Amino acid sequence: MRTLDWITLTMCFWIFSLVAFAHEGHVQSVPASASAAPAKGTHDAKTWFTDTPLTDQHGQTLRFYSDALHNRVVLLNVIFTSCNDACPLITRKLKEVRELLGDKADGVTFISLTSDPLRDTPAVLKAYTLKQGADDPHWLFLTGDKAQMDLVLGRIGQIVPTPEQHSTQLIVGDVANKRWSKIRPDAPAAAIAQRLQLLTMPVAGR
Repeated sequence: MRTLDWITLTMCFWIFSLVAFAHEGHVQSVPASASAAPAKGTHDAKTWFTDTPLTDQHGQTLRFYSDALHNRVVLLNVIFTSCNDACPLITRKLKEVRELLGDKADGVTFISLTSDPLRDTPAVLKAYTLKQGADDPHWLFLTGDKAQMDLVLGRIGQIVPTPEQHSTQLIVGDVANKRWSKIRPDAPAAAIAQRLQLLTMPVAGR
């Protein structure tokens, strides 16, 4: 990865953490001692995102970068299953986005990461997907132990002191071509689908 690309990617994720749209009624705070950045001089996406082993809603162990992100067009968001407001609403919107993607849906992986790993076991996540109508082979709901989730969430710009303090911001990316952007969760489903469709298109000159 070129130095300029790496600097751009790093800046994007720290911007995500600073401007994240948090749950209404909760204040997002970042402890001064918390640092998610890898060693200075790292220019490798796999090192940045890490291959932290996480578990999906089916009980399968996945490496975060190599199995969930590598060479994919992705949409990342954070949820916790006991949430009664924003999380189920956003999950249902993302279900609508997948429907709007039509024949492009299989080329886009949705990744919902829990901010409450102590309670959100694979079985709990599976029940949540069934309840929300989000049981889709191209939609991963990932959990792990607290240290694993703290590391992975930190690498996408989220330090989560409590489950409720996670950001509801959506992060979309074309991992192979290092194209990333953020989307507010209140954006129309059609607009989110259009952004993802653009990311599936070939990059000119590459």
